[in-house]
Amino acid sequence: MNKLETFSGLLSNDPAMNPDFYNWNRVKMRYCDGGSFAGDSEFKNGSLVMYMRGQRIWDAIITDLFLKGLAKAEKVLLSGCSAGGLATFFHCDDFEKRLRGVATGVQKNLNKNCSDSTVKSYQCFFPQYVLRSIRAPYFILNSAYGVYQFFQNFVPPSSDPRGQWSRCKAALSGCSSSQIATLQGLRSAMLMALKPFEGESKVGMFINSCFSHCQSESQDTWFAPNSPRLHDKTIAKLVGDWFFERGAAQEVDCPYPCDSTCHNIIPFS
Repeated sequence: MNKLETFSGLLSNDPAMNPDFYNWNRVKMRYCDGGSFAGDSEFKNGSLVMYMRGQRIWDAIITDLFLKGLAKAEKVLLSGCSAGGLATFFHCDDFEKRLRGVATGVQKNLNKNCSDSTVKSYQCFFPQYVLRSIRAPYFILNSAYGVYQFFQNFVPPSSDPRGQWSRCKAALSGCSSSQIATLQGLRSAMLMALKPFEGESKVGMFINSCFSHCQSESQDTWFAPNSPRLHDKTIAKLVGDWFFERGAAQEVDCPYPCDSTCHNIIPFS
């Protein structure tokens, strides 16, 4: 990472802000490929050629980091936010194998255990399918009401030409009872997808009811006096408990609006 930059949350080097991981070596991979570092193909349209090289970028960066000392690491935490979070699911098993000394469209780079077991291999691009095949321990940090999904996938402008969701998107106080009920359905679908992983010791979870997106790199949500909490545990505390095996590390929030610790950040308005 650039030494001139100041990072917060999981990337902070301040023990008061990041108690479990503050003194770790940290590298931030800038997202640039549009396919969660999984693409390896090209598309031609006349004289225009579009290259999808995320997998090659990942391979090159990891190879370079191994030469710079990563190969000697005793403990490693691979993390990501949004599309970067999806990238961790795609690459965590491969990354673990490399650390143990084992040394293109998107589909051929997806989890092989997943693509071998499902009829439609493209489904392995979605977490609810690929999670079943990941062998490395993983932690799921997500809001039950992710605002990116809310704005871009669930109710994009193209599906709301009359702007009936505009007030709700601008502020939760502007949501009608039927709109809140619809959002509760979004939460229910997510929790149903996660149900098979409840109680698994290798799987950590922090699923809160805050309307937010990316909570690990923001100090306010990662670890601060007023950070979101589940059973009085911050995100930083639960991630640390999971990583260092200090006890149960799965917490799922009650439905909105019961959680008074939420910031309810809506940055996509």
